[in-house]
Amino acid sequence: MAGLVPAIHVLQNIRMAGGYAYILTNRPNGILYVGVTSDLVRRVFEHRSGFVDGFTKRYGLKRLVYFEKFDDIRDAIQREHNIKHWSRAWKVRTIIAANPDWDDLYPTITQ
Repeated sequence: MAGLVPAIHVLQNIRMAGGYAYILTNRPNGILYVGVTSDLVRRVFEHRSGFVDGFTKRYGLKRLVYFEKFDDIRDAIQREHNIKHWSRAWKVRTIIAANPDWDDLYPTITQ
């Protein structure tokens, strides 16, 4: 394997811990925020508690309305990037397909 550094080549085959792509809002059909994390319960708790200054705190985005679980964090990161490039209509259709009443899913992940 001329030209490949063995350590880099080996690392390409290592599976990384899982992750989640998720969408938060402040109300049904409200402002949307797309994020990614390796610990969904902790991260949504941080958003809900306002621990971190930024977009979600400024707009009161505390309602978890959509999430997807991935076995590899890199897949979750890629999905987050893809979702961020979707139109708002596409994001809303995806949320409605999985969660038609825009229910807060946080209680379901903390049980």
